[in-house]
Amino acid sequence: MSDIIKTTQEGTVAAITINRSDAGNMLTIDLLRTLAAEFRSAGTSNAKVIVLRTVGDDFCRGRDPKGGKPSPTALAMRENLITPILDVYDAIAGAPQPIICAVQGAALGFGCALATACDVTIAADGARFRLPEMEKDLPPTLAISAMMNRVSRKALTWLVYSMQEIDAEAALRLGIVSCVVPAVQLAPTTSTLIADLTMRSREALVAVKEYMGNAQAMEPRGAADYAGSLLAAVLSSAGR
Repeated sequence: MSDIIKTTQEGTVAAITINRSDAGNMLTIDLLRTLAAEFRSAGTSNAKVIVLRTVGDDFCRGRDPKGGKPSPTALAMRENLITPILDVYDAIAGAPQPIICAVQGAALGFGCALATACDVTIAADGARFRLPEMEKDLPPTLAISAMMNRVSRKALTWLVYSMQEIDAEAALRLGIVSCVVPAVQLAPTTSTLIADLTMRSREALVAVKEYMGNAQAMEPRGAADYAGSLLAAVLSSAGR
């Protein structure tokens, strides 16, 4: 499995690379477990930024059903299939550092949710996004759970029920991606953002992610107080 999902660290940048291009970077259950573990390991490192990339024409064409264990009961189904997927989303949210994702080609099903779940997602102009699960009468509730705080309810419901493929510009409008660039600029744009972020303090980067992850669930006064507390902590740590 280490040949498919690898993590390297150079300076304060931890880079997770998925290389299963011959299968459209589809991920088996075992690979999902590996991916969650790599995100958690990177999160405990001294990295300021985590970057997620895949190799090949497509970002990720979803979950590979091969290699799954038989699940005779609902409890076994949750353990063998559902938990590994949710663990990836939890590991992304739980990493204190911002996670930057570069998307090319197809991001389908789990791949679409994975791209959405990352903190900043840069897409090539030829990238495509789709939630096709309902074709098999499978409600994509796991993908919805990773996307619902970033994509409006109306738009997300339409993506699920229509099963239509959307392009990168539509994904930008819906909140799936952060920005769209020409394909030849995907790597340089990602590298520039990473370089800019590594010049910032780790405390400031972590505070932004923490606030973005928690403040939405707060009432306005609490969110404002929380913002002040985080800023005060960063200022104090910097000796300002």
